[in-house]
Formats: sequence, structure tokens, C-alpha cells
Amino acid sequence: MNTDLILKLVHGLLALAVIAGVLLQPGKSAGLGSIAGGAETFFGKQKGMEQKLARLTSVAAILFMISSVVLAFFVGR
Repeated sequence: MNTDLILKLVHGLLALAVIAGVLLQPGKSAGLGSIAGGAETFFGKQKGMEQKLARLTSVAAILFMISSVVLAFFVGR
């Protein structure tokens, strides 16, 4: 297979992973009015699944950025 095609497919899958991760995370607007809501999130009172989803979304976003740079380098050649 062509290297550019593989990079484009990986880039597209990473984009879908970032979109899905962001949409699946719960909203943060519930605790905006109170001081305790922000403090609980800051000091790590997130549920286990929410924390894992946030970490996976962060990793997917970082990999998406890296793949963007690599894809731009290969396509620009």
C-alpha cells in the first residue's frame, strides 16, 4: 500500500477517536457556580472511567497532532 494512504487512514481514525472522546466526556458546567465543584475536579475526585476517558482523549489528541505534522511533511515533499 501507499505510505500516504496509510498515514491518511491513521489520521482519519485518530480524528474520529478525538471526536468520540470529547463527545463521551461529561460536561463540566455543573460545578461552575460553586467553589467546591472546581476544587473537587482539581484535587482529583473524578470517577475512574471519566479519568481513563480523559487520558485516552489526551493521548489521541497528541497522536493526532503528531500525525498532522508527519502527514504535512510527507504530502509536502
